[in-house]
Amino acid sequence: MQTSVLILVLLGVMALAFHFGRRRSLLTVGGRSKVRDLHSLPAYYGFYTALWAGLPALLVAGLWLFFEGSVITAMVVEALPAETKALPPAQLGLVVNDITNLANGNIVAGEIDDTLRRAADHMNELRGIGKLALAVVVLSVALGAGSLAWRAVGPKMRARNRVEWIVSMLLIVSSMIAIFTTVGIVLSVLFESFRFFQKIPLADFLFGLEWSPQVALRADQVGASGAFGAVPLFAGTLLISFIALLVAVPIGLMSAIYLADYASPRLRSYAKPVLEVLAGVPTVVYGFFAALTLAPAIRVAGESLGLSVSSESALAAGLVMGVMIIPFVSSLSDDVINAVPQSLRDAAYALGATRSETIRQVILPAALPGIMGGILLAASRAIGETMIVVMAAGLSANLTANPLDSVTTVTVQIVTLLVGDQEFDSAKTLAAFALGLLLFVVTLGLNIVALHIVRKYREQYE
Repeated sequence: MQTSVLILVLLGVMALAFHFGRRRSLLTVGGRSKVRDLHSLPAYYGFYTALWAGLPALLVAGLWLFFEGSVITAMVVEALPAETKALPPAQLGLVVNDITNLANGNIVAGEIDDTLRRAADHMNELRGIGKLALAVVVLSVALGAGSLAWRAVGPKMRARNRVEWIVSMLLIVSSMIAIFTTVGIVLSVLFESFRFFQKIPLADFLFGLEWSPQVALRADQVGASGAFGAVPLFAGTLLISFIALLVAVPIGLMSAIYLADYASPRLRSYAKPVLEVLAGVPTVVYGFFAALTLAPAIRVAGESLGLSVSSESALAAGLVMGVMIIPFVSSLSDDVINAVPQSLRDAAYALGATRSETIRQVILPAALPGIMGGILLAASRAIGETMIVVMAAGLSANLTANPLDSVTTVTVQIVTLLVGDQEFDSAKTLAAFALGLLLFVVTLGLNIVALHIVRKYREQYE
């Protein structure tokens, strides 16, 4: 039985458990006319039975699926001939990989012999047995736990309290998963970054002015000593992000002010959805537009003025990126401006202020925390963008403040360093984690500054 089919069957079992649990709660008190004799509403008894029928079975299914691959692989390896099992771990791993690919119907790196075919057939056979056993075990657990919960249903049972406790535990577990995932990501980045800084000094990475991560893999290679100065990458990131914010913040904020206080309801109903469509355009489309349309136009315009313009410039990437993040500023700012109490507007009008004076001196200061949140979100989106920079700004790590030159960003270099077949222990690959850690610290600093601004003005206007 396929996993998706098993989950649908399990949901059906939970629905039946809900029905029978609710029905039993009514039968224990003699029908609907005596429902007040129950401690909780009949639906809580149904939810209690359904949760007991579903949660233990889902837990068993999750653990089964987590360990199934390792167990099947170990059983397949155990059944291999003795001479194959005696291979070194690295070669044995390649053989197991070929067996897995052959069992999945994928391309195998080496030649397919009888040993591989038998092992692949054995693996598929074990998988089939595992799926059948999983279905039997999960459904047995669901029926068994559901029947125990059904038998426990009675007038004095605190079903509501038990259901709320189970739901609260589920919420706590979900939040803990999110927290532990974040902690795991940070620790993994820290660990790999520490390995990088064992190879490259921290001062060279933070203050180096040259980025060339090509490292010699052999002692006889030359011309690949490697330079890991991160300053050009962050300079390019900040330059492109600054250009993008110069485009997005004024246009987005003025669009939000117009839609919130000047546009008619009919125009607003059409204009706001059209403006938010920009957020749904794939970034590769923006990249194509920047590389094929805007960048050549900027180069032609610059050459007509006697300027030297690179074929891939930070200006082209920043302008297109600014258009892309306009909805982040406009939509959030519009919602925040509309959330300002009407009483503040009425008070300003009563004192003789015009509409523009009310917007400048009352509405914008009151909505500043939300506007800052929208700008911060747009800045984070600009800092993390990759595709537009690859297609419009290039891969050259140039330390320059000239928007007409070619630059690159931190995220582009992270992608470049982790693409292709390379040694994971080399400084070139580990540099991606160091860049990610430094980018995390920079983004955290921006968040702290924005929170400080938000709290300062929120205390003033609340």
